[in-house]
Amino acid sequence: MNKILIVGATSAIAQAVARQLAELEKDTAQFILVGRNVDRLESIGTDLSERFGCVATSVVANLDALDDIDALIQRCWDTYGGVDIALIAHGDLPDQAKCENDWAEFSRVYNVNALSYMAVMHALALRMEKVRQGTIAAIGSVAGDRGRKSNYAYGSAKGAVAIFCQGLRNRLFSKGVHVLTVKPGFVDTPMTAAFDKSGPLWATPDVVAKSIVKGIVSKKNTIYTPGFWWLIMTVITNIPEMIFKRLSL
Repeated sequence: MNKILIVGATSAIAQAVARQLAELEKDTAQFILVGRNVDRLESIGTDLSERFGCVATSVVANLDALDDIDALIQRCWDTYGGVDIALIAHGDLPDQAKCENDWAEFSRVYNVNALSYMAVMHALALRMEKVRQGTIAAIGSVAGDRGRKSNYAYGSAKGAVAIFCQGLRNRLFSKGVHVLTVKPGFVDTPMTAAFDKSGPLWATPDVVAKSIVKGIVSKKNTIYTPGFWWLIMTVITNIPEMIFKRLSL
């Protein structure tokens, strides 16, 4: 029986991961769903229960309040007496131009997309290393692999998450705790509703979720999803800076 914590449980990717984990763990999985909207959390929990026979508990939380996150994770930990798998999937995609002209907005973006992630992972790490087991999966982004003028506010936040995950993975490996960094490319979700999605690079939440679940089960360290993004980002990260700074990306 796995006790599964999902932070940002109302996101499209998180819901798809929850369904796929529930399919694997039919009648045995216990979910702790964390988010802002209690009605949506309850609806997701009901769906998991009715379709897969899982138990689901909703926890309403404001992840902007960094000082409250440790207490939040303790509350979640106490719900089922521990957490086996934790997925961190909250966040938002900001307006880069607004970030460039408003430091308060830039700071908010870092708070949501980086610092709150780190606070959740920090709190989980303290508890998982004591019991010497567990998996932490954090959703980053391919945008974090290299700073580009079109989205470096969001990208640098996700880059910080990736580096944090690397250090945490190194720290926790000997303690029996695994850390998975997830780097999706373009995903068709409500967060990207304003984008033109006619190109071949877009993926559905279900496709991304399948990669995440596979990464959790096989204890991957870092995954690009869909997998072709590894090749794309390898090319982009290897462009010399003297050339890259002249590009419009």
